[in-house]
Amino acid sequence: MQERHREYYRSLSREERQLILLRDELYDGSWDEMVEDLRDRLAGKPYIFKLMNRIEEDLVRIEGLRRYEDEHGIDLGRVRAEEEAEEVEP
Repeated sequence: MQERHREYYRSLSREERQLILLRDELYDGSWDEMVEDLRDRLAGKPYIFKLMNRIEEDLVRIEGLRRYEDEHGIDLGRVRAEEEAEEVEP
């Protein structure tokens, strides 16, 4: 993985990292499904998962994360997995 993407990932807030994890774990890596679920919750419609109280803030965070992925053609979930793998290695 390119070092600049790892540096970007390391610079993310705890909330942004959590969103990447939730996207990968609960929405099979789909930002679209996650955004739809959060917007449904805001609109009082049935939603899939009870996630967080800061939905508007998370939607803005998702836009930034998605933009970075699109601009660089990467998956931050892979960067997250590599970072976690390094933490486990002796």
